[in-house]
Amino acid sequence: MTISEDAAKLYANDHSADAFGIELLAADARSASVRMVVGREMCNGFDIAHGGMVFLLADSAMAFASNSQPVPALATSADIDWLSPVRAGDTLTATATRTWSSNRSALWDVSVTNQDNTQVALFRGRTRQVPGAA
Repeated sequence: MTISEDAAKLYANDHSADAFGIELLAADARSASVRMVVGREMCNGFDIAHGGMVFLLADSAMAFASNSQPVPALATSADIDWLSPVRAGDTLTATATRTWSSNRSALWDVSVTNQDNTQVALFRGRTRQVPGAA
């Protein structure tokens, strides 16, 4: 798997990825994959992962894919469907795929799966390239 130079630079400076143990597996202008092990501190009062943690991972995959080229891209909107509960100790992988683009805008679908390859969430996000944003 390859990681674009631009995505590698973003990852090296991504403090949230560092704080939550997000590992960048692959990234190019069309897709990216990231992985994270869910810790107890990421779980809510029901002892399942807080939805925001799953959203964070999916959003990170989209960020590395959309920033695998020199022009910075920022999220403009996103939504998520949580499909299955996630628990402490689960290893999640989020894979973002560009499904549409035009000019400076793009649409991304992100599938989040666990270590058993069960899809636990489906995220759809939109980005816009913003020259000079970085």
